[in-house]
Amino acid sequence: MTVEELMPSAPALRGPTLMSQQWQDLGFVHWAVEPERVAGHMPPGVRPDVLDGRTYVGLVPFRMVDAGVGRGPGVPWLGTFLETNVRLYSVDRTGRRGIVFLSLDCQRLLVCAGARLSFGVPYRWARMTYDRRGERHAYASHLLPRDGHARVELEAGAAREPGELEHFLTARWGLHSRWLGRSWYVPNEHDTWTLREATLLDLDARVLASVGLPELVGRAPDHVAFSDGVTTRFGLPRDARSPRR
Repeated sequence: MTVEELMPSAPALRGPTLMSQQWQDLGFVHWAVEPERVAGHMPPGVRPDVLDGRTYVGLVPFRMVDAGVGRGPGVPWLGTFLETNVRLYSVDRTGRRGIVFLSLDCQRLLVCAGARLSFGVPYRWARMTYDRRGERHAYASHLLPRDGHARVELEAGAAREPGELEHFLTARWGLHSRWLGRSWYVPNEHDTWTLREATLLDLDARVLASVGLPELVGRAPDHVAFSDGVTTRFGLPRDARSPRR
């Protein structure tokens, strides 16, 4: 199997646009782990992607803005909310790179229910806050109805010239998921990420224990960054055994 190159620019999204949304004010907090530690979280036919023998677990809080169906405007009230996800980095048998979500916690109960039923992605309902003071960004979430806290506070700095690791963590043009007994790939496209330096001021990563990674809760992260955001479009899901068109 030949793994596709890390592509900072998205391949063309072919076919109809399933949905569009803006991701704004994103914090990126990552831990390096052995790929064997997270292999069991991958859908069938998908394995952890690696860089220099390691893979990564990401904690990514952000603001979802104007999410809507197709290329149309966002759905009033439902289309703008806070989200925090825990994600892994994947590659399928066709060599196509992607992301596997362990959790996507958000404020909107209807969004959580709809996404779980429609695509099998693990959305969870949470109470969430976001506060910005200058370049200081503070995100907090509390999983409902059980324990699963996350708090990330960081200060965004100057633009960061992306290296191989930054491309590995952000140049992902789809997600892998298991739904209705099959493994799927959902493609997306957006502008190339513009990343910024970030200083981590506070971190509560207990949400990692809620997805089966308790050993990372008290460990300092290996990579921290910030982005002002991108506008994203998703295509239709396809069988993960079918290569990128």
